[in-house]
Amino acid sequence: MIDAKDQKEKAETAVLIGLITDHQDADQAVEYLDELEFLASTAEIRTLKRFTQRLHKPDGRTYVGSGKLAEVKAWMIEHDADSVIFDDELSPAQQRNIEKELGKPVLDRPRLILDIFARRARTAHAKTQVELAQYEYMLPRLTKLWTHLERQRGGTGTRGGAGEKEIETDRRLIRDRIALLKGQLKLIDRQMATQRGNRGKLVRVAVVGYTNVGKSTLMTLLSKTEVFAENKLFATLDTTVRKIVLGNLPFLLSDTVGFIRKLPTQLIESFKSTLDETREADLLLHVVDISHHNFEEQYETVRQTLNDIGAGSKPVIVLFNKIDAYRPAHHDPDDLAPKREDQFTLEELRNTWMSRMNGEECIFISAARRTNMDGLRKLLYERVKEIHTARYPYESDLLFKDNYDA
Repeated sequence: MIDAKDQKEKAETAVLIGLITDHQDADQAVEYLDELEFLASTAEIRTLKRFTQRLHKPDGRTYVGSGKLAEVKAWMIEHDADSVIFDDELSPAQQRNIEKELGKPVLDRPRLILDIFARRARTAHAKTQVELAQYEYMLPRLTKLWTHLERQRGGTGTRGGAGEKEIETDRRLIRDRIALLKGQLKLIDRQMATQRGNRGKLVRVAVVGYTNVGKSTLMTLLSKTEVFAENKLFATLDTTVRKIVLGNLPFLLSDTVGFIRKLPTQLIESFKSTLDETREADLLLHVVDISHHNFEEQYETVRQTLNDIGAGSKPVIVLFNKIDAYRPAHHDPDDLAPKREDQFTLEELRNTWMSRMNGEECIFISAARRTNMDGLRKLLYERVKEIHTARYPYESDLLFKDNYDA
């Protein structure tokens, strides 16, 4: 019997590699590698070391240059590291060159995210979406280091390897499987569209945000039912829809998969039916973890993703969550330089963001501590009421004769 200590010692290990470029400074590189390590931990990979390289742009052949790659190889041999994970998407040629040089499995950020999605998928719908994304990612990257598809085995980043003579057979099998999965997802998309259509005339509200910002906790509070929540990335893959009643006003609230930097394009496409909950919503609740030191970039990442999926023009209420955990960075009063945003007090942040929202409303809450939840419910009631009144004016006098009272 293998005890816990032996299991930990046998856990897959990896080194992480990121770049400092003209478009990504040293602080950003560290921030992204922090997130990459969290992703690796979610995939049950133990990080042994980080490497960074300063280049004007990624090296077209090996991403980091031959000198840095030789340094990485020597370190991995000395410390018996199992694999290497890059913070950006590698081209198929880069991946082949790096694998040939290192003789170790090579993952990039999109592949790692795909593996996490595969571990997290529970329903047949989610599993189908993830499998399609995996195969579309895999197709242009088939090399001699990949296992034949009929003999795949577990292990993040090591679901691969076999002979060159198998590659064309594998490509054909993958293309056939992709065609089959796309057909299944078209059927699922139609079924889910029918389900959304059958929900009647209720206003639909979707909770969106960066991964691990407290969306599921918020969903639990508003719906008064348990929604799975965990302090790991992508704890929620399947859409959860609940009927909510505030005062005398019913509406539908949905919780969808969290967004992240450099989200694989294959996932965005294969999760179309899940993201349709966001695209077809009448109102978005954008949850932001204000206690995260780089919450502004997370906010912008979600805004850009919403634009990419065609939901950028939806009405939005921005929920700055986790105000109980917010701690401003130290600012020396004798420092003549202006305060950075991470040095603002919570009150200064409130004033800053409330003045910059360009028509969007924002509210500061703590879902975990239930701080200002009544304020959120009242604001949500008013916005849903406005949408319902505009859509069904003849029902409004009877339905809304009384205001919402928390």
